[in-house]
Amino acid sequence: MPGLTLGDTVPNLAVETTHGKMKLHDFIGDSWTILFSHPADFTPVCTTELGRWRVCAGVRAEGVKLLGLSCDEVESHKAWIKDVEAFTPGAKVTYPIIADPNREIIKELNMVEPEEKDASGKQVPSRALHIVVLIRSTGRNLEEVVRVLDSLQRATKHKIATPCNWKPGEPVVISPSVSNEQAKEMFPQGFKTADLPSKKDYLRFTHVD
Repeated sequence: MPGLTLGDTVPNLAVETTHGKMKLHDFIGDSWTILFSHPADFTPVCTTELGRWRVCAGVRAEGVKLLGLSCDEVESHKAWIKDVEAFTPGAKVTYPIIADPNREIIKELNMVEPEEKDASGKQVPSRALHIVVLIRSTGRNLEEVVRVLDSLQRATKHKIATPCNWKPGEPVVISPSVSNEQAKEMFPQGFKTADLPSKKDYLRFTHVD
């Protein structure tokens, strides 16, 4: 895989963010930092995650900085944040989100989806994250591995994805590639669309076995 990998130093990239222009090393400094990417703005799973990042990191990981990335422009990020905060009441997106419309930063950071491309044929970010500062003493969360496998199996069987912190039995989100008309046929049990400030109907919830 190209770009950043385990044990590498994060490159000191100059980036444009919702908080202005910055260099990664200046932002990170001596802090622990979680750098995470999303395929695009106004996408269902990502919208459920952005607000929860602030809640989880703020409560359980003292002094950790957050830094998001999506390939859309800064102004799109700022509009999207309104949906994020509306979906997760009380969660303010106070951390910066990097813009990468030319798909250059995701390659440097090894956050590229290997096969999927957008409508114009460009590569898109994977739903990836890097924890800056690697510690070998931390064991893996095996329950999380099983949860992810459960999610992958359902996504393979149905055109769905699972939202942030999803657990078996909870609602899933319908893929944006499925129209409302198709969703009515595919999910006869019905679905619910989140009412967001953008008035876009991309965040639709349903249940699957």
